[in-house]
Amino acid sequence: MWLPDHLAITARTLAEGVNRVETVLDVPMAPGGAHPLMGTHNRLLALGDLYLEVIAVDPAAQPPATARWFDMDDFDGEPRLTNWIARCENISQALTVAPSGTGVPLALSRGDLAWEMAVPTDGKLPFDGAFPALIRWQGAAHPVQRLPDRGCHLVRLEVSHPRADALAKALAGCLDDPRVIFSQAAQKSLRALISTPSGERWL
Repeated sequence: MWLPDHLAITARTLAEGVNRVETVLDVPMAPGGAHPLMGTHNRLLALGDLYLEVIAVDPAAQPPATARWFDMDDFDGEPRLTNWIARCENISQALTVAPSGTGVPLALSRGDLAWEMAVPTDGKLPFDGAFPALIRWQGAAHPVQRLPDRGCHLVRLEVSHPRADALAKALAGCLDDPRVIFSQAAQKSLRALISTPSGERWL
């Protein structure tokens, strides 16, 4: 069974994305790190059993040899929730039931964190990015365990898409989390309702 692992807010710069999240949620984000293979870097925020990341192209990194994840090579505009990532126990097995184009497993690590993530060769996940990226953490270490508790939790993740029924069907039997809601819309969009010490806020 797959479970929501983290949410990704993409931004043109890390500072721009962090400012957006901290302004809306009124809590500080924690340091993250760099992803040399993808030429990106991030900042993090615990959301109870999962976490939020702001991710942007790292101007100090060498350009990657392949397309960046989350279709970041084509990103523009204001910081926004672009992707969600689902945790699975066996990424190779998960890819056998996921739609074509979900990606190829890549081995990544930072410090004592190690994980596999399925990254599409063109950076574009199925259903215009509304389908979750797949991740498998190796070992017991997970970012949530070391992030400060800011009193924030995910209440609901709304995934909207013109083919919402097909998206939900593609995840049937794989994902089991009542917080994830699929809805019909003219174009793909994601938004998350977060409970904070100041009340519920939408990202």
